Amino acid sequence: MNQPAHSRKQIAERRAPALATPTDLDAGAVADLEGAMNPILADVFALYLKTKNFHWHMSGPHFRDYHLLLDEHGDQLFAMTDPIAERIRKVGGHTLYSIGHIARLQRISDNDAPYVDPLDMLAELREDNKSLAARLREAHNVCEEHRDIATASLIEVWIDETERRTWFLFEASRRGDGTGH
Repeated sequence: MNQPAHSRKQIAERRAPALATPTDLDAGAVADLEGAMNPILADVFALYLKTKNFHWHMSGPHFRDYHLLLDEHGDQLFAMTDPIAERIRKVGGHTLYSIGHIARLQRISDNDAPYVDPLDMLAELREDNKSLAARLREAHNVCEEHRDIATASLIEVWIDETERRTWFLFEASRRGDGTGH
């Protein structure tokens, strides 16, 4: 059933003030912070799903170790999602609405291959986490610019966690002869 245009407009007008979170940040700062953090949130969701995909499809002689490692990493990533979204809302922004919205903003590539070699899984996740750390640093700069110390503080913890995942993925994928990938 199609609603008349004036009804859709009235509904939109009623919704807009309801989401206007009070903040001391100006509209430009809110837009910059939302613009920095929503792609981070999309990347974290994309990396979470890729990590779980590889967790579910792990195979080979190191199955148990890799399976457990990726489960731990998935838990860490999922634990980031709500605090990121809530920070966006706390500063007066709007956050992700749907899977489609995530797909439009994510910079982490999906992997839809039916089989990926376990060491290739680890290498891909290592590079994705390394990329996420760099993007978190960029978002931190935006937070510093607008004196959003609360988001910056959280980002510092997430950078540390992301660097730890990168390190563990690197070490887990070494061949044992002193060389890396």
